[in-house]
Amino acid sequence: MQSDKNWFGLPKSLFWGYVAVAIFMSGDGFEMAFLSKHITDLGFSPAESALVFTLYGGAAALAAWSSGVVAEIITPQRAMRIGFLLWVSMHILFLTMGLGMKNYPLMLLFYGIRGLAYPLFIYSFVMLVVQTVPKHQLSSAMGWFWAMYSIGIGCIGSYLPSFTIPFMGETGTLWFAIAWVVAGGLMAMLLLRKVGQPSEKAHLSTREKMTELSRAVTILFTNRNIFLACLIRIINTLSLFGFAVIMPMLFVGRLGFTMSEWLQIWAVFFFVTIFTNVMWGILGEYIGWIRQVRWFGCLGCALSSLAFYYLPVTFGHNYWVAMIPAVMLGITVAAFVPMTAVFPVLEPKHKGAAISIYNLSAGLSNFLAPAIASMVLPFFDIKGVVWTYTALYLFAGVLTLIIRVEQPARVTQKSQTKRWTSVATANNKS
Repeated sequence: MQSDKNWFGLPKSLFWGYVAVAIFMSGDGFEMAFLSKHITDLGFSPAESALVFTLYGGAAALAAWSSGVVAEIITPQRAMRIGFLLWVSMHILFLTMGLGMKNYPLMLLFYGIRGLAYPLFIYSFVMLVVQTVPKHQLSSAMGWFWAMYSIGIGCIGSYLPSFTIPFMGETGTLWFAIAWVVAGGLMAMLLLRKVGQPSEKAHLSTREKMTELSRAVTILFTNRNIFLACLIRIINTLSLFGFAVIMPMLFVGRLGFTMSEWLQIWAVFFFVTIFTNVMWGILGEYIGWIRQVRWFGCLGCALSSLAFYYLPVTFGHNYWVAMIPAVMLGITVAAFVPMTAVFPVLEPKHKGAAISIYNLSAGLSNFLAPAIASMVLPFFDIKGVVWTYTALYLFAGVLTLIIRVEQPARVTQKSQTKRWTSVATANNKS
């Protein structure tokens, strides 16, 4: 473990790693707003464009699931280097031989393989944080990670292309993304080389490493608390991924908001999470990880989800009223930040496998949120989807009463201080 020195929960020894994640994810996020349309503009059908992203998402989910264990058995720095080099090489091949030659099979191949890259880079950094930061500071450290992630993919990655596309076009913007990813990747390679100590898992034999890799699956069945934490993490971002699908139907389709107004409302939600990720990461060390998740995350998201539907329905096309639930959700969804710290604490001997399950939970949330919406919508409309998410948040709150997490919180430090004080007092009296 490194020194406890930090800036408001941001570990000084990992500072440049956080910056590298923000820069890397900025370049990775450039294409989000326009690549699907760019592919159809080249003459491919919407279904063909969708398949490109489906393969990419599947590869990203696989990489996210395995990245924790992979980083632990080959070291996080090496795993980040592989993710960085894989991203750059596959992106160049995708642009030249895929999009450039309008070769659909090669587009599928290279973009699909590139989907393995970003989770390997950023989630290997999560493993480095877990290995480096003292347990009682993990919550605030992970709050900063998600804030940097939001700055990269949610802010810079979303807004910068609106300026570069008129200037250099969509193809030029896709090439420009490489500069950002290279900057973030080189920063990580050069400035994180001497950070942390390799896990003992890095010295295992090949056979033992394969056994450790399998724990990314078996740990779900051997550790009940990990399984419960997995369910809570899946429920965490249901509204985030689900509302992106159903709320445009409500706001734009029924209440008269313009698409620009809806996008601005949704952008406010992401902007708020930049600050609340850090805030809740720090507060979780004082409030208690699970207590915060229960009352501010689960109950808070349940209320915010209902507000996201009932406030605009009640007040109609009122832009400022519609901003209220966006801010509420931005505050409450970030209260789940300590869950990143919970997983490795629940399985201290196999932290890589625990982080892999956390990543799997995040991927399943991304998949299940729109899946739930598609199943409920035909029968109970948008209101039914909102109430389904709300019920699941309340269910997650019940799960927090069952899960057992021995948090190495600041409360423990205070009790130690009191004990030392009492011992010193007794010695002085004697």
